Amino acid sequence: MSRLIIENIGEFFTGDIAAPTAALTSLLIEDGRIAALDPAAVEAARPTCERVIDAAGGAVLPGLVDGHVHPVLGEWTPTQDAIGWIGNYLHGGTTSMVSAGELHIPGLDYGNLSAELVTSIAIVTSATTGRVRWSGVKLSAGTVLLVPGMEEAHFDRLAAAGVRFAKFLFYPFGEDRTEALRYVAQCHARGIRVKVHTGGVSRSGASAVCGYDTLSWLQPDVAAHVSGGPIPMSDVDIEQVVARTGFALEVCTSGNYRSTALLVRLLREKGELHRLTLGTDTPGGTGVIPRGMLRNLLYLASICELTPGQAIAVGTGNTAAAHGLDVGRLEVGRPADIVICGSITGSAGTTVADAVAHGDLPGISHVLVDGVDLVSGRSGQTPPPARPAFFSCCGAGAPSRFRCD
Repeated sequence: MSRLIIENIGEFFTGDIAAPTAALTSLLIEDGRIAALDPAAVEAARPTCERVIDAAGGAVLPGLVDGHVHPVLGEWTPTQDAIGWIGNYLHGGTTSMVSAGELHIPGLDYGNLSAELVTSIAIVTSATTGRVRWSGVKLSAGTVLLVPGMEEAHFDRLAAAGVRFAKFLFYPFGEDRTEALRYVAQCHARGIRVKVHTGGVSRSGASAVCGYDTLSWLQPDVAAHVSGGPIPMSDVDIEQVVARTGFALEVCTSGNYRSTALLVRLLREKGELHRLTLGTDTPGGTGVIPRGMLRNLLYLASICELTPGQAIAVGTGNTAAAHGLDVGRLEVGRPADIVICGSITGSAGTTVADAVAHGDLPGISHVLVDGVDLVSGRSGQTPPPARPAFFSCCGAGAPSRFRCD
């Protein structure tokens, strides 16, 4: 059994929107999962622990969950002709990602997407890009783009291949709702979650416009980038979606800041912040944005009047729950996907909470996925924290604050 202790925690963010912070100073990780948050249990495990990370009074939070990415082949994105983007996002604190469709495949003809083609793309992507942890990040890839003409056999094949997500993007919503509703039912019967492109057309120019009139009867699991991706729904549609539906509502980096502020205010006033999720909608026309999820959190806390803990919970526990993932919360039994960070020298905040509330980037020193330290000592995408975390000695008789070099 492998054991790791994180101690000397100054701020602890749970990822739970109902209770986003906790007064915890240490935690125990066993075999990649959180085993204890109780100080007595952590201390009891110390003599048999292989490693200790001293958080140096900094913050511990769940790894960020990007609910809207567009992978193609591994870590290559043809839209930006860039390689290694997933590893760069890891250094920005993102430990899990959900594909919103592999639509940037070179040569893909959006005007001639057959049921067989979209099914095959999702299955192949799931078995290739979706099979591997690129740079250690948990990437759910192989999202089927729903098109007219799909039969039950297509959904059976998708389920057998382990496809977990479907998306309405190029689907021509019209007066006949029968087929689209059948798709949602067939997906749900197989444990496949449904997302739908909302707002105006996408960068392709080929997607369908989607607002409240469609969402009210379609009832997806997640309405994608409702505040823009890049074009938002109208203010009236946003108001109706918040007031009259109950599914998850996604905000993306590529969206409209004004519409995002409206959406968040309405959800906050209604007491339904648990519905709010985050993504970047990258790589794409917006670019490759390693700090995209962090930028989302900073905007929510500094402009949209969420507490730092609430903002972090939106980008971790909320987003994970909306997509049926077991990550995003720091609770006993959950995967130990963890970011350790602190305020940066010169920041307006002396703590991470203060910095995030002010809109300042935190400095990341460690990123763990399943308890494995994938970023250690210094993130390649943020300035260093003023007091970086470090490994200290552990085991029987070892002083816990002794630095191990």
